[in-house]
Amino acid sequence: MAYRIIGDSCTDLTEEMKNQMKVQLVPLSIEIDGETIYDDINFNQEDFLNKLEKSPNCPKSSCPSPDTYMKLYEGEEDIYVVTLSSSLSGSYNSALLAKRLYLEEHPNKNIAVFDSRSASVGQTLIVKKIYEYAEEGKSFEEIVKLVEQYRDEQNTKFVLENLDTLRKNGRLTSLQAILVSALNIKPVMGSTPEGTINKLGQARGILKALSLMAKLIEEDAGSVINKTLGIAHCNNLERAIFVKDEILKRLPFKDWFIVNTAGISTMYANRGGVIVSY
Repeated sequence: MAYRIIGDSCTDLTEEMKNQMKVQLVPLSIEIDGETIYDDINFNQEDFLNKLEKSPNCPKSSCPSPDTYMKLYEGEEDIYVVTLSSSLSGSYNSALLAKRLYLEEHPNKNIAVFDSRSASVGQTLIVKKIYEYAEEGKSFEEIVKLVEQYRDEQNTKFVLENLDTLRKNGRLTSLQAILVSALNIKPVMGSTPEGTINKLGQARGILKALSLMAKLIEEDAGSVINKTLGIAHCNNLERAIFVKDEILKRLPFKDWFIVNTAGISTMYANRGGVIVSY
């Protein structure tokens, strides 16, 4: 069967992945101080980070319209869509509504919409699984079952250098943010099975927090011999390499990749943030 993989633009991909898997990315948009920035090939990370750091306001993301998704459902017989966690964005609901509308006119089409319950490289790993299974010739039904199982077993953790976005969107009070900043405390965060975010631990200083994240991954990763480690960084490759080395000296992952964050992931991670999925 001919197939197409669609991801919203929070799916962070290397250029090699884009060329190999030919993933169609649907851009979300970001509004900051009255300006709308689209998370597409024209996104300028450094320019956006500068705007983010200067603004007292919290940036807001907008999900793609159902019509945008529907246009990409044309063509191939099997369609697979991977979106940002439904707890963080309306992208999943938009893609799901598009599926329902499209199937009213094309009832024989195969369309699967996956709520990643994650973000960034969590989505990337799901896309990679779909691609691998499709290239192996597995049926649509098999792929959906296997990918849902993979998604349910996946973990995502992250450490942020800058907590301003959390403060601006109300996840931290101003007092908490000031205290955390003054004491140089960096929380280690993770996604829950439902796709929400919780705090897993904290350390004083970014390198200690990244090492703690590696230790927490070692504790809950289980067998990783057949797993791929995904690492996304927001404009700090050196830090991503440090995390990769800290994890790989503890665990024998089959493979790994590092990618810089695109627009939506940059908005969440902020400068220097590191996201890990496995």
